[in-house]
Amino acid sequence: MFRKIVKALIPHQLFRFIEPYGHLLEAVLANVVYGFPARKLSVIGVTGTNGKSTTARLIHTMLDEAGYKVGLLSTVVNGMGKDLVINPVHMTTDKSFRVFRQMKTFKQAGAEWVVLEITSHALAQNRAWGVPYQVAVITNLTHEHLDYHGTFERYRAAKLRLFQQCNRNRRGLRMGVVNADDPSAEVFAAAVAHPILYGIKAGSLRAANINSTATGSTFTAKDERGSVSYNLRTNLPGSFNISNALAAAGVGIAVGLGKHQIERGIAATESVEGRMNAIDEGQDFSVIVDYAHTPDSFEKLLAEMKPLTKGRLIVMFGSAGRRDESKRSVQGELAGRFADVVVVTEEDDRDVDGLVIMDQIAAGAEKAGKKRDKDLFLVHDRTEAIAFAVNQAETGDTVMLLGKGHEQMIERGDGEHPWDEAESARQAIRQRVER
Repeated sequence: MFRKIVKALIPHQLFRFIEPYGHLLEAVLANVVYGFPARKLSVIGVTGTNGKSTTARLIHTMLDEAGYKVGLLSTVVNGMGKDLVINPVHMTTDKSFRVFRQMKTFKQAGAEWVVLEITSHALAQNRAWGVPYQVAVITNLTHEHLDYHGTFERYRAAKLRLFQQCNRNRRGLRMGVVNADDPSAEVFAAAVAHPILYGIKAGSLRAANINSTATGSTFTAKDERGSVSYNLRTNLPGSFNISNALAAAGVGIAVGLGKHQIERGIAATESVEGRMNAIDEGQDFSVIVDYAHTPDSFEKLLAEMKPLTKGRLIVMFGSAGRRDESKRSVQGELAGRFADVVVVTEEDDRDVDGLVIMDQIAAGAEKAGKKRDKDLFLVHDRTEAIAFAVNQAETGDTVMLLGKGHEQMIERGDGEHPWDEAESARQAIRQRVER
């Protein structure tokens, strides 16, 4: 409440200038209150536009399978070892007091490693000040959060702070795991003492002999630096998850895990909540829930799912209010290009008119050739939109429900409401079968 009052009284540009100092003060106080808990923990920071949560989960599971006591703080779940619970807050990196309180809990429970998923907002605002990173990971960097950062360069600079902070940890490994296929790879690799570059097309840790199916991939990852080949299997479909698995393998190499520990650890991740989750109620078509909500994630996901779909590809999604408006028409155009049927709906409208948001998305889909009420449908209520998309499906079709993923709340003009995308999909399928 205090922050909202201050924000209302101070000019926008001035508030943006002083805001990080307020968060920094909060982080310092949190460290003092909880006794600088991160100092006695080995922390792996994971950032990037897409793939952070999946990569963090792969790393956590790999270390856990290797016998380490490891905590996880991510968008999706928090906890230690196999005792993981859904993240109850609507943000990836929580407020400083919650983050460091959890760090203290991990330390008291005997944690050796902590995997921390950290956003550009949290880095720019100093919310995790005081964390001595051993390893920094960047998954990729694409169009996102420019409503906050203003330019892509500032967005990248915020992400780069993770690597700079890791490099300043003189007692640490100072290892950086960087996606060599990303255009910004050189910038991140140069910011850390010991970079490991991974990729499908480039890098010293590169994927080969790839065999992909609708349920996952097997491939060889050859580490040119150590002349070791890893036979990896990921149960998560899509080439983007091959990249995520490579990132996790890079972390395994960085912290000194053996070949079999890395192989077994990555294969042990069966799924990640809200990430390519198949909803099976015995129907003769596929329904998948995924968190994809950026143009880059849309393009990668839909381009890969289209050839894997026997019938039509039906895509349902929205775009959040009070967030980057410029991506709405782009997502609409991408969906219109790859999907056979596009259903546009709400996605955390907040205090913005949802009909306006849907029209902005629809304009992009129409640019790609879609026609309203033919293969482009606007259904504002998300529950109704899920039911509509499911009812459009025929044998062999794939229905993709994008944007909410694991999230347990949906934000509307009158506040937050409980939400469960997977359960809504199950109910829609059951109702269709019962008819």
